[in-house]
Amino acid sequence: MTITKPSIAGLIAAIALAGAALPGAAMAEENRTSACLITKTDTNPFFVKMREGAVAKAEELGIELKSFAGRIDGDHKTQVQAIETCIADGAEGILLTASDTSAIVSAVQQARDAGVLVIALDTPLDPAEAADATFATDNFRAGELIGAWAAGQLGDDAESARIGLLNINVSQPSVGVLRNQGFLQGFGIDLGDPNKWGDETDPRIVGQDISEGNEEGGREGMENLLIEDPMINVVYTINEPAAAGAYQALKAIGRENDVLIVSVDGSCSGVANVRDGVIGATAQQYPLLMASLGIEAIKEWADEGVKPEPTPGKDFFDTGVSLVTDQPVEDIDSLSVTEGMERCWG
Repeated sequence: MTITKPSIAGLIAAIALAGAALPGAAMAEENRTSACLITKTDTNPFFVKMREGAVAKAEELGIELKSFAGRIDGDHKTQVQAIETCIADGAEGILLTASDTSAIVSAVQQARDAGVLVIALDTPLDPAEAADATFATDNFRAGELIGAWAAGQLGDDAESARIGLLNINVSQPSVGVLRNQGFLQGFGIDLGDPNKWGDETDPRIVGQDISEGNEEGGREGMENLLIEDPMINVVYTINEPAAAGAYQALKAIGRENDVLIVSVDGSCSGVANVRDGVIGATAQQYPLLMASLGIEAIKEWADEGVKPEPTPGKDFFDTGVSLVTDQPVEDIDSLSVTEGMERCWG
């Protein structure tokens, strides 16, 4: 779809007709596309790799890129301030991984009203259409892959599985819900409301806890689940740091070798944990590709006024996901650990 937007050439012509003249250097600056990348933090390896992808592609295309990040995951205020700065600086596009997917919507709308293309990376806004486009992993599919793999590994014993789930936090952001619900469906469990976790009635689910997406939280959440049922034999985790923490809690009671742990991310440390037997399988996503494709989309918007189209059959642009394991299951496509290490990040 072609969108009408102010033309830089038209603005220069208008100035010339008014008798004003722009120096050559100023004209060159006016013609240079500018963009912003706003991530949740600048320390998480996922966002570090995302920034690398954005910077490399911006340099390749001659785009001026400014990067911003929250101080910690959940720092909504800093992200709003970054959007306001990008608008004031005349950015033509913003790539955003929102800490608060609903509260950020008013600031995003302000940017769009100013003619700025806003692309959500990794985390869809709430509602998703609040952004011009979303470039992300199919997080439901990521969860579905590890759920199907876990069920395949157990075989007939999947019918009597004891499952614990470690989510990110109680606010249930969209990525966490998608991964959780995908895992359950992949395992063969009927969902309740697919827009939230915790309302399922399948007796195989021992309980659900939170991890804050880090190792300490994963350990504490796993300890809580083990109080519910010390014989849990399948553990879903929101990400690989949480998986590492869950493993430590299991190791402390001597059960690290008889519990299947599955996760999502595909970082280099996470894939190494698959190799070492800490995690049975992980679903690998590709943050560098998300960001580089996002920069290309901003360039196309600046040059031609064209917004990116979603992947056919989906309401977002799917940047891909792959199951990584050295214990493949029949009829589930997967990468080996060696292949996963070649594609990993962080």
